[in-house]
Parts: sequence; structure tokens; C-alpha cells
Amino acid sequence: MAQKKIVVVGSSNTDMTIKSGKLPIPGETVTGGIFYMGPGGKGANQAVAAKRLGGDVTFICKVGSDLFGDNSIAGYEKEGIDTSHILRSNQASGTALILVDAASENCIAVAPGANSDLSEEDIDSIAPVLKQADFLILQLETPVPSVLKAARIAREAGAYVILNPAPACELPCELFKYISLLVPNQTEASLLSGLQCHDEECLLEAVARLRAKGVQDVVVTLGSKGSLVCHDGQVERIPAQIVQAVDTTAAGDTFCGAIAVGLSEGLSLPSAARFATKASAITVQRMGAQNSIPYRKDLI
Repeated sequence: MAQKKIVVVGSSNTDMTIKSGKLPIPGETVTGGIFYMGPGGKGANQAVAAKRLGGDVTFICKVGSDLFGDNSIAGYEKEGIDTSHILRSNQASGTALILVDAASENCIAVAPGANSDLSEEDIDSIAPVLKQADFLILQLETPVPSVLKAARIAREAGAYVILNPAPACELPCELFKYISLLVPNQTEASLLSGLQCHDEECLLEAVARLRAKGVQDVVVTLGSKGSLVCHDGQVERIPAQIVQAVDTTAAGDTFCGAIAVGLSEGLSLPSAARFATKASAITVQRMGAQNSIPYRKDLI
């Protein structure tokens, strides 16, 4: 039986990371860190995760006509990802500066560059690819109107549409009705529902509000507390694996890519979330974004 097709539309960045003892406060210089540079961007991370974990993946993004863009595409091709629909921009490729402290907390500044140039017209140009997708993964590091258009085209063609609403922002009401699965963290669930959630009872109310907006299913990721899976009116808490975290940068992206692979292989949503939990637990034990994402063999 042919593999289900997973299409990821999203951001591509080059990440420059410094791990040091503490995060600087405004005006402070912190020295003694270790520097890493590698590929990143939420869309790219999710595409790489899905591919390494066994998915048939096409990645659509927009990069600059520069060395960072060339290197990014070469990297995705090396992973075995279909890059034939990646677009070029006159803007510079996206760049992220990441600081990680000794407790593995991070702060990130992103210059989106070409990512912000992904237009509705670009989405129209790749509509045939979206219509052939079985699963579409989206995030919010590209313009929201383009995210909305991609979701609508894919969902109307029968795809299962997964939205990771990060970085958190207000979303048009229309978008929610095209979302098969929403994967927010606690902060994002609070923003999108209009509630300030600090406990599970509030999170369940937030999920109810999101489903009332038209979302089919919701998985709220809770970091070291695992995740809350809400499917067909049933709620299941999936515990996190106990590991020593060193860098949480791409954990959420690994989770999203993995959950798409699990669903594409016929797993139930709770089972796919367990698979994703196992994958993201490996990610947090490694430094970097895509460098930290596991392969399927690592989960055995």
C-alpha cells in the first residue's frame, strides 16, 4: 500500500545558537558560551521530523536567493524530502538567534526574511500539491493569510490539516473550521481560547471553546507534564517520558512531525501522541534544532 503523503508548508531558517550558563538580561553581556549553527525554522523542523520518522514528505517554503537558502535546500534534499516546490524570494533567507541556559530554557529572536514573503499567490501556485496531500502540517512563522488559504485548499480536497499555532497570535475565525487537529502548548491554548489556563480544568474549557470554533481535535502539549489529547469528545492525558533535558528548541516541532507520521500509519490520535512523546523526549536530550531530531531507528 502506498504511503500517505505529508505536505508541510512553513518556515525555513538558519539557526545560530549559543548555550551559556544563563540568559542575559537587557544590557548584559554573558560570556563563556558554546556556539552552534544549523538549519531550523518550525516548518523545516517539522518536515525533517516527519521524514526521519518514516513519512513521505514534501516541504514547501520560501527562501532567499542566497547561500543560506542554497544550503537549506541542499540539506532537505539530503534528508530525502521532496523540495521541488520550494520557492525563492528577493529577501534574505530567514535567520534565528537562539540563547539556551544551563537549565535548558531558551529565548529566540527571528528575522523572518523570505518566510514573510510567502504570499497567497504562492499558495495558489502550489494548490495542486495541496490537493494531493493526505496530511498538511502548518505553523505561524509565515503570513496568516497564506496559512488560511493553504488550510482551506487542502481541507476542501479531503486532507487532514494539522496546525501548530506557534508563535502564538490572534487568528481569523474562518481558519478554525479548516483545522482537523490543533496542537498548541498551554500558552497558545490560553491565547486562542481567551482564557488564562493554569490547571487542567481550565485547559479542558479552553479545548471546548476551540472545538466550538470548528476545530475537530486538540492536543495540548504540556512540556514535562506530557500532553492532553482531546479526540471524539474523549480526553486522555499522555505522560511525558522522564529524561534529562539539555535543549528544548525543537521538541514541539518533533512532536508535530511525529504525530502526523503516526496518524499517516493508521494510529489512533492517542497512540500517535504517545509515539510523538517518545520522539520529542529524544530531541530534548540533544543540542540544536534539526540536529536534535531523531530517526525512526532511534525510537526502537
